[in-house]
Amino acid sequence: MSKFQTVLFLALAVASTQAAAQIKVGVDLSMTGPAAAIGAASKKAILLWPKEIAGQSVEYIILDDASDPGNAVRNARKLITEDKVDVLVGPNLTSAALAMLDSVADSATPMITLAAAVSIVSPMDEKRKWVFKMPQNDTHMATILTQNMADRGVKRVAFIGFSDAYGEGWWNEFSKLAEIRTIKIVANERYARTDASVTGQVLKLMSAQPDAILIAGAGTPAVLPQKTLVERGYKGQIYQTHGIASAEFLKLGGKDIEGTLFPTGPAVVATQLPLNNPVRKVAVEFSQKYQAVYVDERGMNGVTQFAADAWGAYLLVAHAIPDALKVARPGTKAFRVALRTSLENTHDLVIPQGVVSMSTTDHVGLDQRSRVMAKIQGGKFVYAYGG
Repeated sequence: MSKFQTVLFLALAVASTQAAAQIKVGVDLSMTGPAAAIGAASKKAILLWPKEIAGQSVEYIILDDASDPGNAVRNARKLITEDKVDVLVGPNLTSAALAMLDSVADSATPMITLAAAVSIVSPMDEKRKWVFKMPQNDTHMATILTQNMADRGVKRVAFIGFSDAYGEGWWNEFSKLAEIRTIKIVANERYARTDASVTGQVLKLMSAQPDAILIAGAGTPAVLPQKTLVERGYKGQIYQTHGIASAEFLKLGGKDIEGTLFPTGPAVVATQLPLNNPVRKVAVEFSQKYQAVYVDERGMNGVTQFAADAWGAYLLVAHAIPDALKVARPGTKAFRVALRTSLENTHDLVIPQGVVSMSTTDHVGLDQRSRVMAKIQGGKFVYAYGG
């Protein structure tokens, strides 16, 4: 065999090996526990991910953390050390994502989290550089929400949120923006996702006589304060956050959540978006794909914030993989490093929730095109304005 033939043979062998290498995606979700409604929606979207990306076979390994940060860390370690995944997707909870930072950084494994708080990716450091976040930052949502309050003449507002990182993140952003818009916060209460009663907190909120009340919760546990407020006769405007956008919230809330105003990602109201909205086409395409499979959810706005975020994670991964494959084969540290770099270099990628342009300091990459205001009307999520 000539030198040329030897080189050609080796090149073809390497190319063949790289082409045959399987990409492994590890997924950690809260499929049971208090955040089960969120995790279930994420899983439905992930089950729609294709089995091949950029000509490579893809294996998805999905684990349930039962809404527990400790379980999430154990799942991450298993996926990284035993399953040798190339990228992690999830978790759903901020507390779990923060707990997983050490694992992903130590193993040089990129993670695309479906949790919301900006603290997961900021301030940027050696750990957070391995993490990318799909949900909009709370400041994006709080900006349009407080603008709505100001436009509606709200002067006094009360706040009740989860007694965890989600509630704290919302309090930090909402309180700053409320002050800027000269909206006075007259009460601040917290509750746990697993609480069976919030009567004491609600009575304190109502005694402050607010024009409006913001409930900073996510999933079905966000229903409890609103039901209690309605039962106690509160007549002011009730706001919720983007964490409520699920069919389960609508079902559990029933008539007690009618008229609720909330910020949300555009995918939740995709077909109602203005025709010139920059993400409408991609959002509608995902909505149709999702609801073609999950037909039982069509009448309840089946496309949730959480499902759309999970589909956005797929689009982000699919966009990054081709460049990473030019550098190394899946299953290697070099591939994981290249994938992280490719994710960080994403620009002008349209996903159902906005337009993504990452940088070395911004691992969210979303702007004002990532949120709209919506309301609950007739048991459905209805577009109000924005975008």
